[in-house]
Amino acid sequence: MSDLPSNPALPAFMTVNNVALHHRVGGPNQAARTLVFLNSLGSDLRIWDAVAPAFAATLRTVQYDQRGHGLSDAPPAPYTLRDHTGDLKGLLDTLGIERAVLVGVSVGGMIAQDFAAAYPERTEGLVLIGTGVKIGTPDLWNERIEAAEQKNLARVAPAALSRWFTPAFFEKRPAEARGYLNMLVRTAPEGYAGTCAALREADLREQTARLKVPAVVLCGEGDTSTPPELNRELADLLGAPLHLIPGAAHIPSVEQPGAVIAHIRHFLGTLPRTGAGERYETGLSVRRRVLGEDHVERATANVSDLDRDFQTFITEYAWGGPWSRGHLDTRTRHLLTLAVLTALPREHELAMHIRATENTGVSEEDLREVFLHVAVYAGVPVANRAFQIARQVLAERNDP
Repeated sequence: MSDLPSNPALPAFMTVNNVALHHRVGGPNQAARTLVFLNSLGSDLRIWDAVAPAFAATLRTVQYDQRGHGLSDAPPAPYTLRDHTGDLKGLLDTLGIERAVLVGVSVGGMIAQDFAAAYPERTEGLVLIGTGVKIGTPDLWNERIEAAEQKNLARVAPAALSRWFTPAFFEKRPAEARGYLNMLVRTAPEGYAGTCAALREADLREQTARLKVPAVVLCGEGDTSTPPELNRELADLLGAPLHLIPGAAHIPSVEQPGAVIAHIRHFLGTLPRTGAGERYETGLSVRRRVLGEDHVERATANVSDLDRDFQTFITEYAWGGPWSRGHLDTRTRHLLTLAVLTALPREHELAMHIRATENTGVSEEDLREVFLHVAVYAGVPVANRAFQIARQVLAERNDP
């Protein structure tokens, strides 16, 4: 199985519980940790597009359209929350994912809670955003079900969308607001009505209160759909912290993705660290992705008793350490590495990392800028030598 991340531009489908689910997988297949992102009612996996890629350098990420949403099938209504939970289990089973951190907004957060109750051993942590243990009233959901059954989501969509984002979003990003209105209106009526029925019937107070899974609760300060007090009730039941996100309403992943990313990173840092074996596997995965399968295979084949412990050390503590932290993307880390190797200078390592630029998205133009910057701060001779090495390596690499 390849350690290369999947192409996020390519849609993927699989049949789970007789439902074709559209999903997107990013990051290395052998990553030690997986993040699964769950969307809200009337949206699809695209609401996570500004968040998920921030973790895909070192973690496996999964986005998917719940049944009745996006490009997934919309079986006849009504649905139950456990239907959605079963879809999530089937998706993870088919992808070969044993445990995951679930990141869910609104109904996605309720699915995450229900999954954790049904499969605690498979839930590494919960990031619950703009959600609760019970959302809305029967009258609210019945009104929306009626609109969906009449093929008239346009009747309720503007009011629903007004709760997704703050007034500032509509003022400053009107084209995006129109796009998300289109997303909502074009949701399959059966899917919308089915999930409304699931929300109408769902009450997770008792089972969520029994959860022993690490969790954090996030809520947009301007969320009127699932207001801060509802999220506070959830946080209290879980014994989890609640963080309010300024400048956001019901879907902070669209409106304030940087804040969501920062909170997820902090939460991940509170989880138990992976063991040495997992750290080694993570480091090996990143090392392969950056330096290339062939290079790592040669290095592994040439290991002797003399340097075996050293190779394990650099795989665990360099590639499984800073290279796997996730705060900086792989391309940025590679640019920093190239600059340091140029300045020291470390010519053999520099040549190796220049060869690896084809794996990390570093261009010849990027190399030129790195070497020019090093010339200013570390001296012209080392930069001049770096240009010489780069010309030679790139000529060899480009030679058919």
